[in-house]
Amino acid sequence: MTSEFETYSENTNIDQAQPNRKTPIIESDLDSILDVPITISAVLGRTRLSVSEILKLSEGSILDLEKAIGEPVDVYINEKQIARGELMLVDDELSISITEIIDVNS
Repeated sequence: MTSEFETYSENTNIDQAQPNRKTPIIESDLDSILDVPITISAVLGRTRLSVSEILKLSEGSILDLEKAIGEPVDVYINEKQIARGELMLVDDELSISITEIIDVNS
């Protein structure tokens, strides 16, 4: 019995078990989660307001968020920081150019 197990374990590896597999296991397994919705957010700035200032806010009020075009912003997926970017204006819309991907394992 022992010699059969040793022969099996010595002769089996990922390539032998799936010789025709052309993509890594992880990539093929992603197909099952590609349609899962996630939340992407970016911190564009912060501001401090008193309670009386908050009560005066109405539709059309403008809040200064202390960030300008070209400044760095943090990018989050499901509340976990995954990148840093630069705030940009493209065709009159705010955009973020990703400048760094954060190592989520550290």
